[in-house]
Amino acid sequence: MTRPLDPVSLQHFVAVCEEGNIARAAARESLVASALSKRIAALEAEMAVPLLTRRRRGVEPTPAGQALLARAREVLSGLDRLRVELSAYRQGVQGSVRVLASPSVLAESLPEDVAAFMEGHPGIRISLDERISPDIVRGVREGSADLGVLWDRMNDLAGLQVLPYRHDRLCVAMAPSHPLARRPSLRYADTLDQPSINVAAGGQMDQLLRRQAALAGRLPQHRMQVSSLDVACRLVAAGLGLSIVPLEAATPHAGAGRLAFVPLAEPWAVRRFVLVARAEPLQSAAARLLLARLCELAG
Repeated sequence: MTRPLDPVSLQHFVAVCEEGNIARAAARESLVASALSKRIAALEAEMAVPLLTRRRRGVEPTPAGQALLARAREVLSGLDRLRVELSAYRQGVQGSVRVLASPSVLAESLPEDVAAFMEGHPGIRISLDERISPDIVRGVREGSADLGVLWDRMNDLAGLQVLPYRHDRLCVAMAPSHPLARRPSLRYADTLDQPSINVAAGGQMDQLLRRQAALAGRLPQHRMQVSSLDVACRLVAAGLGLSIVPLEAATPHAGAGRLAFVPLAEPWAVRRFVLVARAEPLQSAAARLLLARLCELAG
């Protein structure tokens, strides 16, 4: 019978891969090099596949070793979270919930909603992690997270409980002196000839805007690509271009007349967010409480 992998062996293997050298990894793990080498050899024998390529100046993981390295890090990270959660129980915490949320959700109402829940449930520990939508769904489905909050454009939600949360509206942000700033509303096509600031290239918003531009037979005139809404708003305020942004998230960056917001008059300009969780029997009591409260606050 195959023995289950033990966390110590996984920790040693991660150390060897990260150090690229048995001797350095042994020192890091407080072992003699020969003992660590035997431990890795036993792990390879157990897996029945080479995990490391030995070279004159060190070692590096084989393709199988790369796969084990990725999973080993996940397992060790999960064990660390478990230790923290169990430690919290000793301090009187009655439960813990791990929430994965998209950047847009974290920039809007979710932090305040979670804070409101924690005020009424001080014995429940909540952890919030930012992830992109595919990683959120994967984390909930695999059980490494209790709850996900994301844009409803994600298609692969089969088998998960999906509940409506909040929504926001896309608008065109620009400097008040911009020639389009006095318009009551804008179609997306009205913006495509203007220099623009693109936020989070490759993300769901970027994909949506590129698709809509393609349907119009046009290309966005991106002057700059930035990773955060805060930077985009600074560039827009400096007059370097306009940007399509969620009004609710961008409003705090407006300052004293630094930005003008014009509604985007498109049927797809309203973004709807959803809460995703595993089937109710698989949810902890704390997760069910948080899910119900978020639905109530969004109602």
